[in-house]
Amino acid sequence: MQPLSYYEVDAERGFLPPWDPLRELPPALSVWDEYAYALPKLLVSGRVRHFLKQIPLLDPTPYLETEAQWRRAMQALSYLGHAWVWGESSPSDTLPASIALPWFVVAQHLGRPPVLSYASYALDNWYRLDKQGPIELDNIALLQNFLGGLDEEWFILIHVAIEAAAAPILRVLPTLVEAVQHDDTKSAEAALVAIVQGLESIYRILLRMPESCDPYIYYHRVRPYIHGWKNNPSLPEGVYYEGVTAYEGRPQQFRGETGAQSSIIPSLDAALGIQHADDPLRAYLREMLDYMPPAHRQFVLDIEAACIKRDFFAQAPTLKDLYNTTLTWIEKFRTKHLEYAAQYIARQHQLSAANPTAVGTGGTPFMPYLAKHRDETRAHKFA
Repeated sequence: MQPLSYYEVDAERGFLPPWDPLRELPPALSVWDEYAYALPKLLVSGRVRHFLKQIPLLDPTPYLETEAQWRRAMQALSYLGHAWVWGESSPSDTLPASIALPWFVVAQHLGRPPVLSYASYALDNWYRLDKQGPIELDNIALLQNFLGGLDEEWFILIHVAIEAAAAPILRVLPTLVEAVQHDDTKSAEAALVAIVQGLESIYRILLRMPESCDPYIYYHRVRPYIHGWKNNPSLPEGVYYEGVTAYEGRPQQFRGETGAQSSIIPSLDAALGIQHADDPLRAYLREMLDYMPPAHRQFVLDIEAACIKRDFFAQAPTLKDLYNTTLTWIEKFRTKHLEYAAQYIARQHQLSAANPTAVGTGGTPFMPYLAKHRDETRAHKFA
C-alpha cells in the first residue's frame, strides 16, 4: 500500500481533512455562501425556490484554486441543490442551471456525483470552537445546516467525532495488511489491539446520539433534506439537471447521503476478511464507493486488493481471540446502528412519500440491510 497521505488519510484526523474546513468561498462566488448559510431562514418561508431562483449562473473554474475551496463549493451547492429539491411541500424533479451546472462542474473535479454525500455533510462540515483544541464533541460545531438547531447539529457532529476518533484504527490498517502478507502474527496482534481500542472509542461516541438528537425531530426536521433521487418513491425517474449537456436531457438518479458512504467500516471489513454475500446488499455497498472521495475509495480498494483471508487470524490463540474481540466490537457498532434505525426512522409516523419509513436516505430497505451487516459480521467469528 501507499503512504497514508496518498489516500488523504491523516494520522491524527483519519478521513477528516488535514486542514479545518473552509468557511468562505472567493468573493466572486460568495453568493453561494450567502444563500447556503441563509437556508435555515429561507426554508422556514415555505418558498425557498423563490429565493434560490435569484442565484446567478456562475462558472466556478476560474476562482477555485485550492482543494479546500472546491470542497466548500461542493458543500454549498449540495445544500442548495437539496434545499431546492426537498425544501417545499412537494419535491421538484428539476434543478435550475444556476445550481445544476456549477454543481456538476465541481462534482466532476472532486470525482463524486452531484448530490449531497457524506463527505460534504460530515467530513467537511465542522469547525473547532477552540482553534487549538481537539476535534471532539465539546469543541466542534457545524459550518452548514438546513434548518439548524440542536438535533441537526448533534446528529452530524456525532459522525464527525467518530471520524476523528477512528484515526488510530486507520493508522494501523496498512500495518495489519502487511503483517498478514508476511505472516507476522505479532505485528498483527499489535495492530488488532489498536483497532479494538479505536472501536471502543467510536462506539462510546455512537452511544451519545440520543443525548441531543431526538428521534421525532431527526425524522421530521433533519432527515427530509438528505434523501437522494434514486429509489425514492416521490421521484421515481430522478432529477433533471438543467444546462448539463453531458446528461443529454435525461433525469439522473443518485443515492442520498448515508453513513454507508463513510470509509471506516468498509476499510475494516476489507482488512479483516469480512465477506458479504453476493446479493443486492453487496451491490449497494460497491455503489457506495462511488460517493466517497476518490482517495478514500482507493484506500478501501487497495486493502481489498490484498485479499486478506480470515484463516490467517486462526493460527495463534492470542491472535484468534483478538480477531474475535475486534469483530465483537464491529458487531456491537452495527447492532447499535440497527437499534437507532428502528428508533429514529422505522417506528416514526410517515407523513409524506418523500420521507418514507421503509426506505433509507440511500434508497434501500435499510432495516434488512443493517441486520444482514450485523449477522455477517457475527458469522465471521471463530468458535
